Amino acid sequence: MKLHPTSFYLNLICLLSMVMGACSVEKYIPEGEHMLTGIAVTCDDEEIQKTYALSDYVTQTTNTKWFGARVPLKIYMLSGTDTTKRSCRFWRKLGETPVLYNQEKSERTMEDIRKVLNNAGYMKAEVEEFLMEKGKKVNILYNIHPNKRYTIRNVHRIVDDQGLRQFITVEDTAASLLKSGAPFEVTALNDERNRITSYLRNNGYYKFTKEDIRFSADTARQSSEVDVLVHVKLQQDNGRTEATPHKQYTIGNVNFLTDVTHPDAPIDSIRYKGYNFLTQDKLHFRKQVLIGNSLIHPGTLYKENSFRRTYTNYTRLSAISFSNISMKERPGTDTLDCNIIVNHAKPHSFGFDVEATNSAGDLGAALSTSYQNRNLFRGSESFTFKIRGAYEAITGLEGYEGNNYIEFGAEATLGFPAFLLPYVKREWGTRHNASSEISLQYNRQNRPEFQRRVLTAAWRYRWSSRSQHEQHRFDLAEISYVNMPWISRTFKEQYLDSLGKTNAILKYTYENLLITKTGYTYSYNSLGAREQTYGKNAYTIRFNIETSGNTLRTITRMLHGKKNDEGQYTFCDIAFAQYVRGDFDFSKSIRIDKNNSVAFHTALGIAYPYGNSDQLPFEKRYFAGGANSVRGWSVRSLGPGAYNGKDKGINFLNQSGDIKLDLSLEYRAALFWKFSGAAFVDAGNIWTIRKYKDQPDGEFRIDKFWQQIAVSYGIGLRMDANFFIVRFDAGMKAIDPARTGIDHYPITHHNFDRDFAFHFAVGLPF
Repeated sequence: MKLHPTSFYLNLICLLSMVMGACSVEKYIPEGEHMLTGIAVTCDDEEIQKTYALSDYVTQTTNTKWFGARVPLKIYMLSGTDTTKRSCRFWRKLGETPVLYNQEKSERTMEDIRKVLNNAGYMKAEVEEFLMEKGKKVNILYNIHPNKRYTIRNVHRIVDDQGLRQFITVEDTAASLLKSGAPFEVTALNDERNRITSYLRNNGYYKFTKEDIRFSADTARQSSEVDVLVHVKLQQDNGRTEATPHKQYTIGNVNFLTDVTHPDAPIDSIRYKGYNFLTQDKLHFRKQVLIGNSLIHPGTLYKENSFRRTYTNYTRLSAISFSNISMKERPGTDTLDCNIIVNHAKPHSFGFDVEATNSAGDLGAALSTSYQNRNLFRGSESFTFKIRGAYEAITGLEGYEGNNYIEFGAEATLGFPAFLLPYVKREWGTRHNASSEISLQYNRQNRPEFQRRVLTAAWRYRWSSRSQHEQHRFDLAEISYVNMPWISRTFKEQYLDSLGKTNAILKYTYENLLITKTGYTYSYNSLGAREQTYGKNAYTIRFNIETSGNTLRTITRMLHGKKNDEGQYTFCDIAFAQYVRGDFDFSKSIRIDKNNSVAFHTALGIAYPYGNSDQLPFEKRYFAGGANSVRGWSVRSLGPGAYNGKDKGINFLNQSGDIKLDLSLEYRAALFWKFSGAAFVDAGNIWTIRKYKDQPDGEFRIDKFWQQIAVSYGIGLRMDANFFIVRFDAGMKAIDPARTGIDHYPITHHNFDRDFAFHFAVGLPF
C-alpha cells in the first residue's frame, strides 16, 4: 500500500509529539540534585569574550540537542522508572541521562577562565557564578569581569654568554615580541622564548634549549605596568656540570645509511660528492636524489629548519618507507656528524576494485585494476597504470539494435617528486612540496546510440605553501581528442539531422573535437590542507581558471588554415574548441558548540565560448541539481534559467549552461555514535550566455535572473566511517523556476512524487 505524503507527515508529527511530550523529567532527578538546563557566559567586554572564546572553557554542558530539542533526553524519559523491565533498559541505553549540576566542574570552569584571562594580561580578572533554580532544574550564569589589563613598561636583557650577546642584545632586539606598551601576556613570553631558541638553533647553537631562558616580572605598586627581565643563562647540562658558554656547531660528515637493518651485517661504503653512503644491500635510490632532498651539507652551520625540512622532504617520497635523522657530537669539538637513515618501500603494488552502478534506474557493474611502481627510475618516480571496464543494461531505448552500454578505459600516469621546469631551482621545489605529472588516458564507450572515443594527454604541476594552507595546480597542457566513429541511423535521423528538429547543442556534442586546455587552480584551507573543517571555525577558498584553443587559433590563422563546413578552423582536419572558463568556490563553517555548527557555501562559475566555438564542449558545460548542488532536484535536471524541457530523450544535454550559481546554508548537529544530522536550504541555477533556440528561457539576463533562482530545502543524515563520510540527503523543491502559477511555489503546493529528490553520496557537499 502506498502511503500518501500527507499521511506520512501526520504520522511523523504524531511520533515526534509523543517523544517531545514525554512525562516530566523531574522524577528522573535524585533528591537534592538539580538538572542542568542552561549555561550562559557574559563578560563586561564582549570583544574579550569573543577573542578568547571563553565559552569554550565551560567544563559541564547540558543535554544534547538535536536541532534545538533535547531528543535523546526525551527518549530516555520513555523508559519509566522500573529498571527491571527490558523496555526500560532499552530506552535508557538508547537515550541520554539527565545532566546534573556538578559544583566541582563549575569551580573548575571558573578557574580555567581566570587562568586564560591571567595569561592574556588581565591579572585581576574575576569570575562570578549565579545559580537560577526552578524546582529540580538549574541554569548557570558565569559573569566575567576582566578588569584592567597589565602592560609592559620596560624590557631588560641579561646575557651571561658573551658569544650570544650579539644575537640577543644587538641583532635580535628589533625582532623581539616583547615591546614597551604591549600587553603583558604569558603566551607572548612563551612565544618570545620559542623565537629566541629557534633563532639560535638556526645559527648553529645545537644544544640551546628553552630552559636556558628565564623571565622575571616586577610590578610597580598601584600600577598596571610591568618591567620584564629576560635572562639567558650559560649552558649547564641537566644542572650537574659546570656552566660553560654555548657552542656554535658545524656539520661534519653526512652519512646516508640505506636499508641498514642489522648492525653486524657487512656494510658497503661509497663516498660521493663529499657524502658517505652506507648500505647492506644494493642502493635502491640514485645518490643525487638523496643529496638533492637534503638541506644538511658538510661544512655548514647547524640549522634546525634545515633538519626539519630535510625530514619532511624524505617523508613525502613514496619510494621511502622509513626515514630518520640524528646528530652525533664529536667529543671535545664543536662538530656534529649527521646520520640519515633511509629504508626503501616495496616498489610494486596492485589494486582491484568492484563497484555497482545505477544510472537513472539502469543497473550495471564496473571492475578496475591498477598497478603502481613507486620508484621507477630509482628517484621516487611513481608510475601508475589503471584499467577500468563497465557494463550497464539500458532499458527503454526503442528502435536501437543494442540495449547495453560497455565502457573501457586505461590510464597511465608518471609522477616526479620535483618541479621539472627550466630556471626553477630544485631547492624551491623541495621547499614547496612540488611535483610534476605526465598522464595519458584512453576511454572507449559503446552505447546503442553511438560509439565515443576520448584520448587525453596532460602535463601538470602541483605545489603547496610551506604552511600547507595553500595548494596550487598548474595544467601546462592538457590535450583531449574526442572521436565519434559511429552513430546509429535512428539516433542520427531523430535528433541530429531530422528536419526542423536539429539540436545545435546535441549535434556539437557528437562531432569530432580537439580540446587544448591550459589552466591554474588555487585552493586555501584555513586549518591546513589535510584538516577536515566539519564542525569547526574554518573556511576554504577555491579558484580555477582555464582556457583552450588560443594557440591553435593563432597558428591556423597565420598559416591561413582550412575551415570546415561550420566555418571553424581545423587542425589535422579536426575542429578545436576555444573558450575561457573561471570558477570560484567559498565555504565557511561556524562552530556553535561541540555538537552544533552552521556552514555556508557559495560557488560561481562562468564559461565563455568564442573565436572558433559558438558553444562549449559538453565536458565543460555546467549542470545543476544533485547531491552537491540544489538538492531538491535530481542530478542534471535543473535549468538553464526557466527552461522546461519536453523531450526527455535529449533533456540531459539541453539542461546545461555556461553560467552556474550555487548557494547553500546548512545546520549540522551531532546525533549519536558516528551519526550526525543536517537541515539545509539550497538555491541556485544555471544559465546560457547566448540565446539558443533549443533552450528557450535559458539565457542569462541581469534584469530577470534573480527570478529564476531555484530554492529547495531538506534534511540529511551522515555517518562518519573514519576514512570517509556516507551521506543521505532528502530535498524538496520550494521555488521551481521552470513552472508557473501555483506550481512555481511547491513549498505551498507540493507534489511529493514531483518535488522530492533523494541523494546518496560519499563525502560532504561542501
